[in-house]
Amino acid sequence: MNITKENIDTLNSIVKIDITSEDYQSKVDEILKDYRKKANIPGFRKGHVPMGLVKKQYGKSVMIDEVNKLLQDSLSKFLAEEKLDVLGNPLPKVQDDFSWDKDKFTFEFELGLAPEFEVNLNPKKAINAYKIVADDKMIEDQTKNIREQYGKMKTQAVIVENSNISGSFVNEDKEIEKKSTFKFDKIKGKTNAKKFVGKKIGDIIDLKSKGLFTDDHMLMNILELSHDDAHDFDEPLRFTIEEITETELAELNQEFFDKIFGKDVVKSVEELKVKLVEDAEKQFATQADQQLLNAITESLIENTKFDLPAEFLQKWLAVAGEKPLSTEEAIEEYNRSEKGLRYQLIEGKISKDNNIQASYDDLKEYAKGYIKTQMAQYGNMNPEEKELEEIANRVLGNQEEAKRLSDQLMSEKLLTFFKENMKLKTKEVTYEEFVKEVYK
Repeated sequence: MNITKENIDTLNSIVKIDITSEDYQSKVDEILKDYRKKANIPGFRKGHVPMGLVKKQYGKSVMIDEVNKLLQDSLSKFLAEEKLDVLGNPLPKVQDDFSWDKDKFTFEFELGLAPEFEVNLNPKKAINAYKIVADDKMIEDQTKNIREQYGKMKTQAVIVENSNISGSFVNEDKEIEKKSTFKFDKIKGKTNAKKFVGKKIGDIIDLKSKGLFTDDHMLMNILELSHDDAHDFDEPLRFTIEEITETELAELNQEFFDKIFGKDVVKSVEELKVKLVEDAEKQFATQADQQLLNAITESLIENTKFDLPAEFLQKWLAVAGEKPLSTEEAIEEYNRSEKGLRYQLIEGKISKDNNIQASYDDLKEYAKGYIKTQMAQYGNMNPEEKELEEIANRVLGNQEEAKRLSDQLMSEKLLTFFKENMKLKTKEVTYEEFVKEVYK
């Protein structure tokens, strides 16, 4: 057997594999001898079938199987020995005159090679690393929301500005009849609000659906409309009031604090606010880190230039999935995935050059931390180590779950590396300012 590689350019190569009968015949003969021992052919005793008949019946298919096995094993070994960093998988070249009726075969495979490049970790413009702080208004709103959540409901005779309103929305033409509860302050505009003020149980209000609530998604959820249908929905609605209540806010006392945070964790309104700030900014830090990783990803892709074997990758995408793609579909798929592939290569080089990796022990400890967080949400604050170990082993036994956690762990390790090695500019903002800047 002979294997050679021809470089078309820096990103494309052809591997040629010549196989002769000397490479596969002894293995084929061995398998056919075994077939002869086991073959059950009418007219012959088991084990006494003539070899000529066995070869005639099974010889060609056995030979094809062995050549294909030899081909795949040889190609994999060659790629490993040559340390070729290939993208996708080798693509066999079609041979119009190929025939299995020979004893010598030549196979050719196209290879798409990963490019050589250097990563630019220091772009000219510093990347914003947001520090989101909880402002006084947010803490006041959150305190009120918690007090409402743990407050008592009282019946009201008529609708006023602090009412909770329950009832049914009806549009007979569209066959809509949906029950809902909403707060008065979610009604949009003075005209709509006036229609509700002073109304009592049993009253019917005619409304326009367009611009009824401060958040358009509210009506979408209430009427169970798809996002597209909700966008164009502009139909009259008839609302029948079925219940009017107000929420009596829970008192800010020790019983309230213990109910929310556990006994004696918080002992005053001041400590409550400090705790709310801590909890909010911990959640904000996670969101800010995700935004930072997104910004760094975009910067690295933009500032790290290299070519890809685009034509090869498009051909590979056309045959790589369960369903073959047309040339046009493969090009579209490549265009959609190109940015992700570029970052995958950049991330791989950064990880390799800086020895950023996650061992199994790292992954198990990370899984335990994840499990502890999940258990804490259900009130189990101090699970035993043995229990964590058993659950972690089960979780990591699931291949998909193990990959998901491994990807998250590597993202965290990379983010730590980026924070220490890239040009970042810390910017302190409120959550409202963060949303305006990042999601504008």
